[in-house]
Amino acid sequence: MKNLTRKPVGQDWLDQIFCSQSALRGGAVRRRKADVLREVGLDRLELEVRRRGFHMVDCGTDLVISCSGTPLRIIY
Repeated sequence: MKNLTRKPVGQDWLDQIFCSQSALRGGAVRRRKADVLREVGLDRLELEVRRRGFHMVDCGTDLVISCSGTPLRIIY
């Protein structure tokens, strides 16, 4: 009998973000807020960012995720 476990809806989309070359190198990734809302929702993305110890900044129509656990400093 096959194992029929399924990933939660939107998990592939989240995996794609955090498996990107930029994320794996500890860089930043940017996603349009509208895309996040359509694919997984802001709350779910925020939970995933917090779970990984990363930081997320709301920049109007975009969300920028710093994929590093180091402190984030906003200069201006």
